[in-house]
Amino acid sequence: MLPESQHTAPPVWRQPGPENTGALRGVRVVDLSRVLAGPLCTQMMADHGADVIKIEPPFGDETRQLGPPFDENGIAAYFSAVNRGKRALSLDLNHEDDRRVLLALLEDADVLVENFLPGTMEKWGLGYESVLAARFPRLVYCGITGFGESGPCGGLPGYDAVLQAISGLMSINGSPESGPTRLGIPIVDHLTAYTAMNGISMALLNRVHTGAGQKVEATLYDTALSLLIPHAANWLQSGKTPQLLGSAHPNIAPYDRFQASDGDVFLGIVNDGQFRRFAQCIGRPELVDDPRFASNRARVANRDALRAEIEASLAACSKAELCDKLMAQGVPAAPVNTVAEALQHPHTRHRAMRVEQDGYQGLGLPIKLHGSPGRPGGPPPTFDQDKELKVRLAPLAVITEKS
Repeated sequence: MLPESQHTAPPVWRQPGPENTGALRGVRVVDLSRVLAGPLCTQMMADHGADVIKIEPPFGDETRQLGPPFDENGIAAYFSAVNRGKRALSLDLNHEDDRRVLLALLEDADVLVENFLPGTMEKWGLGYESVLAARFPRLVYCGITGFGESGPCGGLPGYDAVLQAISGLMSINGSPESGPTRLGIPIVDHLTAYTAMNGISMALLNRVHTGAGQKVEATLYDTALSLLIPHAANWLQSGKTPQLLGSAHPNIAPYDRFQASDGDVFLGIVNDGQFRRFAQCIGRPELVDDPRFASNRARVANRDALRAEIEASLAACSKAELCDKLMAQGVPAAPVNTVAEALQHPHTRHRAMRVEQDGYQGLGLPIKLHGSPGRPGGPPPTFDQDKELKVRLAPLAVITEKS
């Protein structure tokens, strides 16, 4: 938590209650971000105890309207997925009075997160290097952008699918029949949220030792490239451009989707011991002695022949029975579930990965700390829900103007 400000701040920020045991309790976050990567980052921080104030422009975060479906308050499910546990205030940063309110908030903030196009904060007189670093030396400032501020693509807008395309991710997703295909989830935005949160957490830890904040930079471009494992390493070593393999793996076989009698299963067989147990389970022990399949290298080289043998053997197997039998023998396998099936799976509830509280439904916390556990926050805020904060900040905003 920040030390006492040079000004006497009104009681704007909640103090952590005794029930709040999250690892980020007492951390105060001003969230200027919108859409996905930034809001997911700050939601995860809120889940782990941070007090987050979401600042929206007069037209609101676009994801409020990205539906259907919408809830009874007219808020899109998309918005609800990444904005729980926050308070909300609308500010028009094109107006000087609202910029003063933001500066008043920053007097007692630990973290600021924004994902504007590079140069936007500078245009408002709120640039980190030019203004905020000197004025708030303990502030951890996280800027999330598509490509960064400089370089051939610096300053350009970035959205998840655009980054999937330019980074090469799309070129390795899909089959020869489908062609390059967007991953069905915004995986670049999602991982960028984790990258940003990790950077913020490291900067906060560093501040404990140095007393100084710093700028944290997270870009969708860097994040997308970091996902190219093992494809980047394969190309750097061999010079061969990775090809579309559908659900298969370029370095491992059988590591792919296969057809059972009543649906698809995925086999994740990584080593020879697993392959030996797999062959026994499906009643084909002779596959182990076939020189075409005797090692992973041989299986990769003969993946088409191996697929034919496996699918012939699985044609009479039910997916549930097959996967239960394989997993019991230590052979990684799973039915290819729908989203509905996955969310209704008993292990989803056991892992507390489905949240239902106060009329809100969402996904649980994937990061589980046993000594300082987080917990899902309250329902996502309605637009400008905490507008009384402007009134409470008014005295400090006047001081801010004079300072």
